[in-house]
Amino acid sequence: MSVLSVKNVKKSFGDLEVIKDISFSLEDGEVLAIIGPSGSGKSTLLRCINLLETVDGGQITICGDLLVSDPQPDEETKDEVASGSKRSKKGKAVKKPVYAPKDQLRKIRLNTGLVFQNYNLFPHFSVLRNITEAPIRVTGMEKEKAKETARKLLQKMGLSGKEDAYPCQLSGGQAQRVSIARAMALNPKILFFDEPTSALDPELTGEILKVIKELAAEKMTMVIVTHEMAFAREVADRVIFMDQGVIVDEGTPEALFTSDHPRTREFLGNYYQSSL
Repeated sequence: MSVLSVKNVKKSFGDLEVIKDISFSLEDGEVLAIIGPSGSGKSTLLRCINLLETVDGGQITICGDLLVSDPQPDEETKDEVASGSKRSKKGKAVKKPVYAPKDQLRKIRLNTGLVFQNYNLFPHFSVLRNITEAPIRVTGMEKEKAKETARKLLQKMGLSGKEDAYPCQLSGGQAQRVSIARAMALNPKILFFDEPTSALDPELTGEILKVIKELAAEKMTMVIVTHEMAFAREVADRVIFMDQGVIVDEGTPEALFTSDHPRTREFLGNYYQSSL
């Protein structure tokens, strides 16, 4: 069953076209790794799916609910007449994508969890409060139940006893494991990772990769943007290679890492050379 569908998504920042035309789907229980050079649009894509950025075109469906789509012809006409459309340099009306109503967006967002590369923990909150804040405030979960869930997640992350610690008292690896626990506290259907090890040294990187491998073994549905090629090859069911805002190549790890596509070979060749 497809839990995520991305069709013809586009995103620009001014004149810079970061995502040009991206389409893919994700199945329940699947682990998808997204690789590619810096600036290829990988992180922006995750931010668009998680509503941290708005798209300029295309359609995104999460767990069967339409997050955003291009307007239908009647919607375009109504919008242009009612409020006037922004126009392109050629004078044509720019078609703005239509997002779901706010109450529907709130429901959809509960199906996703995002782990940032720089943790993004609240520095003035304890570890326990960092994890319980969203379940209590967003879903109305009872405080004691939220704490119980948080403690179980911390145990799962190997962080029992750190409930009262503050982010400044944690190592980078510990902080990232807390951020994973926080993302899981709302029991999302899909967990997204945006370069989860990029801020860590090699020793701490191993801690995070071990946690993600365990989640993969439990059939957690995940999308992982990563520069860890060996990890992507080992843990992913499917790998997408992005470059310059488009999907250049995709397939199983075995197929992609032995691909004959010249750009894929060039990228992986540089990686293998740098890892020697």
